Amino acid sequence: MKILALETATEACSAALNIDGEIRERFEIAPRGHSELILPMLESLLAEADISLRQVDALAFGRGPGAFTGVRIGVGVAQGVALGADLPVVPISTLAALAQASGAGRVLAAIDARMDEVYWGCYVRDENGRVALQGEECVVAPADTPPVEGEGWLGAGSGWGVHGEVLHQRHAGQVSTQDPRALPRAAAVSQLAVAAHAAGAAVSAEQALPVYLRDKVTWQKIR
Repeated sequence: MKILALETATEACSAALNIDGEIRERFEIAPRGHSELILPMLESLLAEADISLRQVDALAFGRGPGAFTGVRIGVGVAQGVALGADLPVVPISTLAALAQASGAGRVLAAIDARMDEVYWGCYVRDENGRVALQGEECVVAPADTPPVEGEGWLGAGSGWGVHGEVLHQRHAGQVSTQDPRALPRAAAVSQLAVAAHAAGAAVSAEQALPVYLRDKVTWQKIR
């Protein structure tokens, strides 16, 4: 199984090539450089592995939620690359990729959503080493994040950096550690995509759609 993956929904831009579990990755924190970086990253991974795009089984991408521009870049690149090579695509939640990349067994993933809200997801790692969503992903005020059961959770993501005090109070006694610098990575996207592809979750390039969680995107005029 050969999965080519990309993730651009946050300030991190990354690409990965997963060949039967052996993963090569390119990763860079570049809040405004995603559109210039992502295609060269994908091309360099294929060249390093000495394979062509048409030898890949599927293209996986971080579908969001995350920064509006970053999510759109990821979707656009995934559609363009997949259409050109006639590849199926596998959409993977950016929150799930964040939780998977953390390495922890129980993760409260939170990405800062601005407007005093966070993108939120609760994940537990299964016996195969892949995280699974508990409940639903949502965009919510930090003080209103859904309750969780048990202890030993890791609070991961930028939401914990911006709203860590409120989130810690909300889940007092349940969060053992926090990693506000944790970021989603394409390597994690590729790991989750292997199982998703096997489960029949791949779609055509035209069906590669973003997930924002918000029903509306608020635009403010520049004055």
